[in-house]
Amino acid sequence: MNRHRIGNYRWAICALLFFATTVNYLDRQVLSLLAPSLSKSFGWSNSDYADIAAAFQFVYAIALLFAGRIVDRLGTKLAYALAISVWSLGAVLHAYSLEFGDALKALLSPLGLGTASASVLGFIAARSILAIGEAGNFPAAIRASAEYFPRRERSLAVGIFNSGANIGAILAPLSVPPIAALWGWRAAFVWIGAIGFLWIVFWFLYFDDPARQRRLSRAELDYIRADDAPSSAPGRQAARDCNDAPAVATPPRTGWLALLRLRQTWAFVAGKFMTDGVWWFFLFWLPKYLTDKYAMAATDMVLPLAVLYSMTMVGSIGGGWWPAAFMKRGHGAFESRMKAMLRIAFFPLLVLLAQPLGEHGYWAPVLLIGIGASAHQAWSCNLLTISSDLFPRHCVASVVGIGGLAGGIGGVLVTKIGGLLFDHYGALGDIQTGYMIMFAFCALAYLVAWAIMRILVPARLGAARMPEELVNA
Repeated sequence: MNRHRIGNYRWAICALLFFATTVNYLDRQVLSLLAPSLSKSFGWSNSDYADIAAAFQFVYAIALLFAGRIVDRLGTKLAYALAISVWSLGAVLHAYSLEFGDALKALLSPLGLGTASASVLGFIAARSILAIGEAGNFPAAIRASAEYFPRRERSLAVGIFNSGANIGAILAPLSVPPIAALWGWRAAFVWIGAIGFLWIVFWFLYFDDPARQRRLSRAELDYIRADDAPSSAPGRQAARDCNDAPAVATPPRTGWLALLRLRQTWAFVAGKFMTDGVWWFFLFWLPKYLTDKYAMAATDMVLPLAVLYSMTMVGSIGGGWWPAAFMKRGHGAFESRMKAMLRIAFFPLLVLLAQPLGEHGYWAPVLLIGIGASAHQAWSCNLLTISSDLFPRHCVASVVGIGGLAGGIGGVLVTKIGGLLFDHYGALGDIQTGYMIMFAFCALAYLVAWAIMRILVPARLGAARMPEELVNA
């Protein structure tokens, strides 16, 4: 089929997902960039900062579980708009964290619960609202990519919109410190947080269900649904019948318990639990690492962080492309992604060299951690796409939500353990040992995760989607 005659409107949808993910990460990065100065202003310890970061991750994890169900229930268009409205509001409310904190402390103190400082309580409250909204981004985006892209292009589409995380992480150090320096830290939260409301306008203008999308040609719709053609492969027919059905008022639903009975679900859960915490660690602790080790101010971090997160774009898009090379050789979608992920899992081992080579200057750890972060993005876009390889569209967001819960819990553990290690070794005058321990975990997590996933889903099991009897469970 001639690609030029098909049309390319699906890539406009990918652009919308890319910009939403950019805003998502831009909003969550504001605090980490301001953390060194806010820690001094409010007297936060590493454990205090870890509590704030872990609160975001914990609420995000719980919200992800329900976000997937909400996306599957409300549909992609309405659910995504609701999610970005909530998280943009939460981002702006960070500017009023001290007022929140004072109110919470007054409310909780008579109950013996207001032991944390007002600033910590206030930021926890604002981060929690941000987390509830941001939890909707990836379930909605993955479902949108499953709706608008055939399987052969899906991991590339996910890699492209997932690279928005990297752009957000690049834009944050370029924009947040100058805004904070000129107008104060409150203005940084307000200005950055308000961007999401602008995105909603374009979302309602340009997104709709593919079957109702007037801008989508019939040829492109047929191309998107080409994978849904009948197949004799065991267990696929019912799932494809479900996917090929026209839009209806009440889509089929699959319960959490039914999904949790599947080894495929647990493989996705294991991959998220073991590796999401690595990315959280890079996002939340890198600015403090550069401050602790090299006494860098926020404005000094602009170039190294911009370079580091620019590197991750290569991983995100390259990781999305890599499985296609194996598919061209005749391997199935799931097996192609597993082959690519095994190779990707070796790159983070270079993070082990960050501390030893860091004695020669900050560029060595920045570049090595950049390779590790790039590998994470390559891994992540394939891991997210696996959910749409193994499950029909109507339950993809639910599976992503379950995996997101596991990834969030893993992130909470990594963040809390990191804070405790840094306070412990910092008190001993050897905080760099704490960072070495955390970097070792970041380096090894992917190989361990891949091995667990391979055990849970061998090649024969990954060849088919969800069993027929669970499609309408």
